[in-house]
Amino acid sequence: MSVTEAKSYPAPRPSKLTLFMRSFLPWQFVRFLVINLRMTVMIKKSHGRNIGPETPDNR
Repeated sequence: MSVTEAKSYPAPRPSKLTLFMRSFLPWQFVRFLVINLRMTVMIKKSHGRNIGPETPDNR
């Protein structure tokens, strides 16, 4: 596909439901909580790893 052909296609427009959900504060709050919970789980997993055997010199 050439550049001129790509420019001839219109950009997709969000539906009314999509626009509503983007501005609906209770839904945004739920999404915020879910994203933060997922990040917290990921961070806790990465901080729980042991890199090597713990010895008195490398504490």
